[in-house]
Amino acid sequence: MKSICIKTNMSNLLDYLLNEFKALNLDNICFSSNSFKNYRNIIIHYKGENEKQFISEVSSILSYLVLDEMEEKILKNLIFKNYFYFDSLERQKILDICMEISSEDISNYFEQKFDYLCTSFNNYIQKHKTIVLSGFVNFRLPKYFSLLESIIDDAVNMYLFEKEYLEFISLLKLYINSQKSKTNTVHLIYIKDDPILLDENKNIINITSDLSKVKYLSDISFSTNDFILNTLLNLIPKEIYIHIIDNYVDDFLSTINLIFENRVKICTDCDICKLYKKVNIGDKNGG
Repeated sequence: MKSICIKTNMSNLLDYLLNEFKALNLDNICFSSNSFKNYRNIIIHYKGENEKQFISEVSSILSYLVLDEMEEKILKNLIFKNYFYFDSLERQKILDICMEISSEDISNYFEQKFDYLCTSFNNYIQKHKTIVLSGFVNFRLPKYFSLLESIIDDAVNMYLFEKEYLEFISLLKLYINSQKSKTNTVHLIYIKDDPILLDENKNIINITSDLSKVKYLSDISFSTNDFILNTLLNLIPKEIYIHIIDNYVDDFLSTINLIFENRVKICTDCDICKLYKKVNIGDKNGG
């Protein structure tokens, strides 16, 4: 018979474990919960023959317990420890990003964490009958904490990038709202990798790629879209018609919307759209 005593003084962890053990799909299992001075214990007994599977199931439950019930608080403490110079609102934003990028759906961090936790719990339970959850998590999982710190570093970089981006947008909005428009209308023919600008008479606007003449670009990159943005900021049109030709929509269009706001109008089926859709299809077909 294999018996395991799990000690915790946190009621949410205890409730989580009790619910999971009740749903455990193994025969020959019984468990009980008892309260003592410092801890509340769950003692689980297994009388079956497949001890390896039993330990694996318990290790999996404990791993999900850490991820579901303990990780957010651990992240919060690590953020405060390593990035105390951010204010409370900034730290909360970083925590929110951490929770997003470490989730099961969008990164391999979740799999790395879960595999490491399962292995650690499994190895420990094979050799010990008692596990104090808080002590085990805080002192026996160095790689897990290292992974969390990597997640936090990624989140901080994302937060700072977004902050810089929003500050850049804000400055550009202030600029265009303080300047007079040099033209009434500009058409942006938006085709992936080959956008085109037209003036109000539907003539092509030359887009300068001379860096010495660029005034309004960020220091992130010098792509074609950057030069288009610079041209729009030079012209400050009263209206910008964005013609989406091949259904390609990316962050650049969102940036244009954020900067020029109600000056922007999206179009997908006007005469200009239809013309460039035909041209685009012909180019793809080699026509």
